[in-house]
Amino acid sequence: MTEPLLKVTDRGLYCEAGDFYIDPWMPVDRALITHAHGDHARWGSRIYVCADECARVLRTRMGADATISPQPWRQTSLVNGVTVSFHPAGHILGSAQIRLGYRGETWVVSGDYKTEPDPTCTPFEPVRCNVFITESTFGLPIYRWSPQSETFASIAAWWRTNREAGRASVVFAYALGKAQRLLAGLADQAPGEFYTHGAVERLNRDYRESGVALPHTTYAASVPKGHDWGGAMIVAPPSAAGSTWLRRFGAASSAFASGWMRVRGARRRRSVDRGFALSDHVDWPALMDAVDSTGAERILVTHGYRDSVVRALRERGLEAETLASKWEGESGEADGDVEGVEEDVVPDDESLPA
Repeated sequence: MTEPLLKVTDRGLYCEAGDFYIDPWMPVDRALITHAHGDHARWGSRIYVCADECARVLRTRMGADATISPQPWRQTSLVNGVTVSFHPAGHILGSAQIRLGYRGETWVVSGDYKTEPDPTCTPFEPVRCNVFITESTFGLPIYRWSPQSETFASIAAWWRTNREAGRASVVFAYALGKAQRLLAGLADQAPGEFYTHGAVERLNRDYRESGVALPHTTYAASVPKGHDWGGAMIVAPPSAAGSTWLRRFGAASSAFASGWMRVRGARRRRSVDRGFALSDHVDWPALMDAVDSTGAERILVTHGYRDSVVRALRERGLEAETLASKWEGESGEADGDVEGVEEDVVPDDESLPA
């Protein structure tokens, strides 16, 4: 039996033939990065290779001294005899599936992905392969998303109700990806002004400089004391919940935008008034459809509810097995500001660098 093209090591997913890692957990010489969330892009590697669209937000995360090598969508490069290309994953700005070709076999590492298009990133594209590595963050049949248009309409209606009562609306959303998708989705039905936490505003700037259209936002800490926040929407990372930073807004209603809000009790555990099930990951039916679209003979399942997905795929006659990950058992109770384990990519303070 030939050695697999990719294997799990103590540093992460390794391609021995090409001598590189994909989303390594520890510093390595060459790291191929699917996207800039903290559970996929870690500090300290000598060189990072990513999709062109990812480079700006990855730079914000890794800092000015990091060596980043961007690659255009679908362009093939040769790394020690292994062909490598990046294909859109539709998760957040610059999120990629990484396609590897070697000795007649094709592997695709999905990273995190969603198949429902949104205007803040390039839509998911199925990539045909022999072996497909899929996430399973929401890999249970209970996770089924409503159309995003309906979710945004519900958020806008909640905002209008708060505005009529003279309250501010505070929405907690992950600083990279979810916050920008929320802003773009509400742009045409906003009854008031958008204000942002510094962690969100920094990433908004990266999105705008990447050509993504977002509505006007104001950095909340730049607003003078005594401002009337009634009717405004404030977008902040989840780590701001319960902090002294929130006191400036006075009377406010809070909400959390996450796929975990699909589960009864998640809103209560987050201590918010409303929960909106808006996720940047595939739900159960979309995951199954995505697997089918690859035509893969073998499926490796990682990052989430692995066993339930493997069981379902085997029942459909596919060869499926779990793939170990440092990020095991993600749930709505995971520590930090995470959906899965997607930590915020910049510190959650009020400073906003020039």
